[in-house]
Amino acid sequence: MTCLCQQLAGDDIELSPVCIGNHWIFKNLEPEEIKALSHEAMRKKLTKGQSLFLQGDPADEMFLIKGGHIKLSKVLADGTELMLDIRKPGDFVGENMFSEESLYPVSAFCLEDTLTCGFSRNQFEELVLQYPKVGLRIIKTLSERISSLTDRVGSLAASNIEDRLYRVLCNVAKEHGAKSSQGIVIQFPLTHEDLGFLTGAHRVSITRAMKALKKSGKILLKGKRLILPTLEMA
Repeated sequence: MTCLCQQLAGDDIELSPVCIGNHWIFKNLEPEEIKALSHEAMRKKLTKGQSLFLQGDPADEMFLIKGGHIKLSKVLADGTELMLDIRKPGDFVGENMFSEESLYPVSAFCLEDTLTCGFSRNQFEELVLQYPKVGLRIIKTLSERISSLTDRVGSLAASNIEDRLYRVLCNVAKEHGAKSSQGIVIQFPLTHEDLGFLTGAHRVSITRAMKALKKSGKILLKGKRLILPTLEMA
């Protein structure tokens, strides 16, 4: 039987093989429990540029990204929008549902057509009460994410803007890229403004650094796709 996600996505969205029912959170459930879980999940199909949730919305749902990439951003008090992260198929967004926070502190926007599969707070609380080990797995994964963010901060420590930008591009490519004959391809567009937020640099500085990296052969630009020809995937 075709997965409900595949039925909804059709041929428009390339889906991750990870399903909500066999994600790490639900790894030790019995097959019939996984089937019931998948059937009860809430699925959403969104288009490029559409928001999954906005900063200040009630944090009462979490989502598994089945297909597409999602940008997380935060608007500061002065109106500045800060890009915080990019999530790929197989990742969760909306983890604030696990905390006591009642509102999402960030917004989630689709970088391309996207399909998500998820649960409400009430659904998940019932699951944790029934399967306590689920909560332990969440703690472990959130700890790993903190380590990842710490590594990203280390990338910002480089004083040379070209080095900082290249380190950020390498981190994005390793997490979200795909192998090609030319190198590792970042398969969704990143504007100079996005890269400025990720590196903590002004857009004009990003433009100069991008030109320098292209001239040195560290990056290639094919249409709106960035390629890192010398990067090796782990």
